[in-house]
Amino acid sequence: MQTAAFLDSFYQAKKRLTFILLCLIAFLLLFAKKNFIEAETAAFEFLQDRPEGSFFQIINALQYLSIPIIYLWKVTVISFVVWVGCFTFGYRVTYSNCWTIVLTAEFIFIIPELIKIIWFLFIETDPTFREVQVFYPFSILSLTDYDSISSRYHYPLKALNIFEIGYWLLLIRGVHAFAKKEIKIAVLIVACSYVLLFLLWLAFYIAVYN
Repeated sequence: MQTAAFLDSFYQAKKRLTFILLCLIAFLLLFAKKNFIEAETAAFEFLQDRPEGSFFQIINALQYLSIPIIYLWKVTVISFVVWVGCFTFGYRVTYSNCWTIVLTAEFIFIIPELIKIIWFLFIETDPTFREVQVFYPFSILSLTDYDSISSRYHYPLKALNIFEIGYWLLLIRGVHAFAKKEIKIAVLIVACSYVLLFLLWLAFYIAVYN
């Protein structure tokens, strides 16, 4: 009940403020990862004294600037996908409602970033840059020896993780809250819209990876 009330408070909050909060948290986590983890790796220290280091710093700066753009694009597209799913099944959940649902669900991906920072700050304190890049807690990739797996499978195996499943559940909870129908209908809507598209995207990525 407490979780449901917490989610409902997010649904009722102004979308603009929620979006700003999400971007701010993401900015702070990225800052912590860049400055306290990646900047301490041998590869980064090596690049700092070379011409390539300037280009690397530009890429880092662009990552900060791209945070709101990426979130805006992602939430807009996924909201449309979920809205189409609701419309297909004949449920009047507005696009604005779907935007709220997806925006709220995005907060779950803050958790693995926080875990990653804690892991490399206090547990694996001397990682390589490569280890930082491929690490994703509670993913299928984290259960394997990534060096023995083709790089074309790295992203899909990172994307298949417990937080992604939690994301699906939050989408289902949101559709259920706004449609006010049986939970199994919300499951069907999310499975036939976002989840299906997500799995097709991973299959496409593997097929075209070069």
